[in-house]
Amino acid sequence: MNANTPHPTEIKLHQKSRLLEISFSDGKTFQLSCEFLRVHSPSAEVRGHGPGQETLQTGKKSVDITNIEPVGNYAIQLAFSDGHDTGLYSWDMLYEFGVRQDHMWQEYLMRLEAAGGSREPEPENSPAAGPAPYGARPKSK
Repeated sequence: MNANTPHPTEIKLHQKSRLLEISFSDGKTFQLSCEFLRVHSPSAEVRGHGPGQETLQTGKKSVDITNIEPVGNYAIQLAFSDGHDTGLYSWDMLYEFGVRQDHMWQEYLMRLEAAGGSREPEPENSPAAGPAPYGARPKSK
């Protein structure tokens, strides 16, 4: 953790609006959406193991944070409703996310559009959603 980064004084999860509100010791408060935090996860699954290995996250518009775990005195680990729960969000990173949120979000939307992706979750019966459970499959004639 950078010694110059303000530390959080309060963290609140607003479930209805899907916002994580973080207040810092310098008086700044940021509201980061669950979707924003999910698509910018610091996990290797999202960021890869080096430049150019990032995986564009799609269909995360309605994702929720289901759990927040403190990690020492320097980070939190978030669990999301889509099952993603890896990646440590350090205080430095969360502060940077707050400061750069608008730019990062616009960049994400441009990458999403360029890739033909969508923020909307895949319908459950689409090919991208995977095969239907055995009992839900149409019966052969």
